[in-house]
Amino acid sequence: MNTPVSVLLARKGHSVQTIAASATVADAVRLMNEKRMGSIVVTEQGKLAGIFTERDVLTRIVGAGRDPAQTLVAEVMSANPHTITPMTTTGEVMEVFTHERCRHLPVMVEGKLEGLISIGDVSRWLTDVHKSEAEQLRQYISGGYPT
Repeated sequence: MNTPVSVLLARKGHSVQTIAASATVADAVRLMNEKRMGSIVVTEQGKLAGIFTERDVLTRIVGAGRDPAQTLVAEVMSANPHTITPMTTTGEVMEVFTHERCRHLPVMVEGKLEGLISIGDVSRWLTDVHKSEAEQLRQYISGGYPT
C-alpha cells in the first residue's frame, strides 16, 4: 500500500491519450472506442483542462439527450480533475478513488502530465503483490524458502 504510483507508471508506461477541449463528443467517443479506453484526458493549449469518461457520455450526453456530433468535450467534461503525483502511494490513490468517486487520475509533475492511473491499474498491482506474497508464504511453509 506504500508503493508509489511511479512504480505502476514504470510498469504500464507514461503514454496518455489526449483530446482537445474543442473536439466534439463524437470524436472523443470514437477515439476512446478505437483505443479501448474508459476515459480520455482533455487538454487546452497543451495543459490539463479536464477528463472525459464513459460516465460523462452516459449522464451528460445520452441521459441529457444531447447530440454528440454537436456537443464539445469542453461543455461536458469533468473540469479540474483531482490529480496525483508520482510519489502518491497506492493506498492514497485508493482513498482518492473512494472519496472522489472517480476511476482515473492524471499524474502531474510541475504542471506537466506524466501519466494516468486507473482503478484497474491499482487492482492489477495489488493482485500481483498478493499473489507474490502468497507464493512466498507457500514456499516458506513448505521449507523451500531460505530463512
